[in-house]
Amino acid sequence: MKIERPEWLPQMEAVLETLNEGVLIRDDCDHIIFVNERFVELTGFTAKDVLGHAPEQFYSGEDRDFLTRQIAVGDARGQSRFEFYLPRKSGGRVPVLMSARTIEDPEGRMFAIVTFTDISEQKDAEARLRESNAQLEERQREIDLELKLAARVQQSLAPRNLQWGRVAVESFYQPVRTIGGDFALVSATGDRFLNLLVCDVSGHGISSALLANRIYSETMALIEREVAPGELLHELNRFALQGLSASGFFFSMAMARIHADDCRLEFAGGGHPPVMLVRDGSVRVLESRAMILGALAQAVNGDVTEHVALAAGDRIVLYTDALIEVFNDKGAMLGVEGLQDVVQAAARRPLAEMKQIILEEIERWRHGPPSDDMSLLLAEIL
Repeated sequence: MKIERPEWLPQMEAVLETLNEGVLIRDDCDHIIFVNERFVELTGFTAKDVLGHAPEQFYSGEDRDFLTRQIAVGDARGQSRFEFYLPRKSGGRVPVLMSARTIEDPEGRMFAIVTFTDISEQKDAEARLRESNAQLEERQREIDLELKLAARVQQSLAPRNLQWGRVAVESFYQPVRTIGGDFALVSATGDRFLNLLVCDVSGHGISSALLANRIYSETMALIEREVAPGELLHELNRFALQGLSASGFFFSMAMARIHADDCRLEFAGGGHPPVMLVRDGSVRVLESRAMILGALAQAVNGDVTEHVALAAGDRIVLYTDALIEVFNDKGAMLGVEGLQDVVQAAARRPLAEMKQIILEEIERWRHGPPSDDMSLLLAEIL
C-alpha cells in the first residue's frame, strides 16, 4: 500500500530516531506512516511489516477492542496514556506504557504520535513483589494459626474460679497481644495449703510468652515439691540466670500460700507490686522483700517471707503492674494507692462483683487501649 507521507515528517525522523522509546505515527486514515528503530527493536517487526496497516490489526479479540476504545478516547481528548503491550513478531509480548497525542498539521490533517516505553523491568519487579507478598501472606497465615494455638494453650493454663475448702478464688487474665508474658496460677497441695501466684515477664509477645511458659513449668515443679515461697523465688532466680540467660530478660513474682491447718498466709514477692490484704473494709499492702528476678544472683537475699494470720472475711488481691501502670487522659498514673482505693471501695461486695468493679474502674481510668498483659487473682477466706 502506498503511504502518503506529510512534508514535515522527514524533518522529524532524525529526532524521533534518537529517542529511547518506540514511536509510531498514525494518519487520519488510521494507517501507520512511521515507526522508529526503537519500535523495531521492541517488536521485531520491520517498518515494511507495519507501514500502511492500522495499529489494531496487530491485536485480536478483547485486546483489539480495548485498543480501539483507547484510540477513540485519545482522539476525543487529544491525548491518552495507559499501560498495554506490544506484540512481538516472534511471539510473546512487551509490556509498555503507551502515550498518544493528536496533532494537526498545517494542512488541517490530524495525526496521532504514539510512544511506547518499555516497562518490562517494572513488571518483572511487580511480579516478584506479588510472589513475595503471596509468600509473606501465606507465612503470616501460618503464624496466625500458630499464635491461635499458642493462645489456646496459654489460656488453658490460666487459673479458673474455684472454691477450695474455706477459700474462694476469682481470676482474670488478658494478654495485650495474642499471647503474653503474664501468668497466674492457683494450685492446691492436697487439702493442706493453696498456692496463689502471679508472674510478670518483661516484654510482650512471643518471646515473653515462651519465657513465661518455661518459668510456669519450673514453678509448678517447685510447688509440687512443696518448696516454701521464699525458697521458690530463690530457685526461680537461679534457674533464670543459669537456664535461660536471655539478655535483658527479667521477671517479677508474688506468691501467697494459704495454710489450711492454722489459716495462715505465707507471702513472698520478688520485685512485684505489693499484694493487698483486705480486712474489715481496710486494705493493707504486703511489699516484696526480694528484688526483681532473673537479673542479679543476690536478688533473693535472706528471709523474704512474711507470715500473716487470716480470719474469715479476709481477702487477698494479687495482680500484675498493668492494673497500676495505667494512665488517664491527663497523663496521671493510677498507681498502687489508686488501686488500693478501688479495692477498698469494692471490698464489701461479693467477691465476683469485687473483681468486676476493679476491672471496670481500671478501664474507666485508662485512656486508650491496654498496653500490657493483665492478671488478677482475688481470694476470700469463708
